[in-house]
Amino acid sequence: MSIATKTGDDGNTRLYGGARVAKDAPRIEAYGAVEELNALVGFARAAAIPSRMDEILQRVQSDLMDLSSDLITPRDGPDDVDRAPGFPTAALDAVDGWLMELEDGLPPMTSHLLPGGHQGAALLGLCRAVVRRAERRLVSLARNERIPGVALRYLNRLGDLLFIMARDTNVQAGMPEPEWEPRETRESDDP
Repeated sequence: MSIATKTGDDGNTRLYGGARVAKDAPRIEAYGAVEELNALVGFARAAAIPSRMDEILQRVQSDLMDLSSDLITPRDGPDDVDRAPGFPTAALDAVDGWLMELEDGLPPMTSHLLPGGHQGAALLGLCRAVVRRAERRLVSLARNERIPGVALRYLNRLGDLLFIMARDTNVQAGMPEPEWEPRETRESDDP
């Protein structure tokens, strides 16, 4: 069986259960943003990141696949809810646990930080930007359709976790955390 079904050639795609929607429908935009995030997390895992970060990101990738499955499943009709299991609260609990675990070992922040430093930290910063886009797409979807209650909280906390993971990666690599230099400071330093 070929992966190329050609059924999407008209700009539509099929949701779980058979309904067809436009490829730019809010549900597909949210699904696509989560799919993009998952691919980028895989790219971050390919960088030289600490093994604990890789373990966490492997679980995150599986959780993102679960979320994608949930997003491709409409939940507006009475029969829709039973089609696939909902996104689990355990995924949010895991993110909260990792946040506490990793944040405890970091020095206090003395400034706003910029993405960068170690290559792995920079990629985690990019993942964080993409998770925020996925979160915005999910907010748009939630205006008109039911979404799993834990999904928005999961993406919000995942963005926080990716920030902490980037910090931890820089600290473990002995890289200074890139700090934001406000315009007023930059201009006063100019000759």
